[in-house]
Amino acid sequence: MNELNWQPAGEHLVVAHTGDVGVVRLDRPDKLNALSPAMLPDLAAAIRATADVARGVVLTGTGRAFSAGDDLDATADLDRDGFELLIDGFQDLTRAVLDVDVPVVAAINGLAVGGAAELTLACDARIGQPDTFLLFPENGLGLTISNGSTYLLPRVLGARALPLILDAGRVEADEALRLGLLTFIAHDAVAAAIDLVSRWVADGTATRWHLQLMRPDRAAVEAAMAREVDASRAVFEAGIATAGADAFRQRAR
Repeated sequence: MNELNWQPAGEHLVVAHTGDVGVVRLDRPDKLNALSPAMLPDLAAAIRATADVARGVVLTGTGRAFSAGDDLDATADLDRDGFELLIDGFQDLTRAVLDVDVPVVAAINGLAVGGAAELTLACDARIGQPDTFLLFPENGLGLTISNGSTYLLPRVLGARALPLILDAGRVEADEALRLGLLTFIAHDAVAAAIDLVSRWVADGTATRWHLQLMRPDRAAVEAAMAREVDASRAVFEAGIATAGADAFRQRAR
């Protein structure tokens, strides 16, 4: 993707345009594109702003990861209010994807973890690479899932969603494709995503109206996110979330 003209779009974010498609890229490869609290509103704003000027949006990451999810080092000292703001920041990423009236496709280059993996569930398609895997580690860390994924994940997986979350599951690319967590696999997920969006927004298509008809019900997603906020508050107040995150940071050192 060297031919794209990348421009800064917030903290650790860059955006480029090719034809009718805008590409929003997380640009923090030294941290596997982990999402700090400051990055969340910038990413939501970049999705919305790109959709305002492009006919479709691709989300991806720099280097060997889509995103390692929540930057646990950056959130180590959050109090209850800060923790709730963090959860709301992740939720607003889902809102940004579902609210725009153009297709949004996730090009999952490498790993996608936690809230980042859950963000992809709101996208209209998810394209992986042979080295892609998705990880939903929250239950094992004493955290709860977010991004409306308590509604979106069962919509994709049905009865398999709860065991995946309770097992803090890792899903490799081939299995993710079989389950529907990936739409298809390509050697260059970004190029494939750009091609897909370009086809979807070609002149004469009714894509905008099909998005309205077939995207997840917004009221149901909002209700799920409200329950997720309540659950995140409960695990924080119980001390489970802080202890789990501390244990993870110790193992990572």
